[in-house]
Amino acid sequence: MMDGDFRTEFVRSPSALKHHPALVLNADYRPLSYYPLSLWPWQEAVKAAWLDRVDIVAEYEEVVRSPSTEIRIPSVVVLKDYVKPQKRVAFTRFNLFLRDEFRCQYCGAKGDLTFDHVVPRASGGVTSWQNVVAACSPCNLHKGSKALHRTGMSLRKPPRQPGAEELRNMGRKFPPNHLHESWMDFLYWDAELQA
Repeated sequence: MMDGDFRTEFVRSPSALKHHPALVLNADYRPLSYYPLSLWPWQEAVKAAWLDRVDIVAEYEEVVRSPSTEIRIPSVVVLKDYVKPQKRVAFTRFNLFLRDEFRCQYCGAKGDLTFDHVVPRASGGVTSWQNVVAACSPCNLHKGSKALHRTGMSLRKPPRQPGAEELRNMGRKFPPNHLHESWMDFLYWDAELQA
């Protein structure tokens, strides 16, 4: 391998550094979001620190260098300006699944989820928080376009529009696959302690 090829490969895939995301906290030291967890690539965290938009509160052992500067990669950053959380919850497939805890609302199964209109659209049912639930494919096929009372099926809980804080708290139940130890004090610091 020629020296130029090695350098190009390193720039394209800096494997030693690409898995160092920074947890982004609001100015009140709470994550901007729990699910998905508010993370920035290390490059964005370094840039924000350089532009004085964040304070670095924890770092990885690894460093990045320029010809004149060396900086440890941030693992936790805090925004200097408070970002007001959204009050309105967007009606998206992801938020619907999160509200329903990634479970079929008929049988409780996890996995291959779709969504189902409780009152079928063919019967005048609308696509709204109050009429759409997460459903596994077998339950969705079994129910079809029939009214719920005609199927012998029942809902685990009635569908309703979640509040923004409720959805944020729900997201805390589903941590990502990787949590760096430097993040732990900031992810659950506002949780009630067990007596």
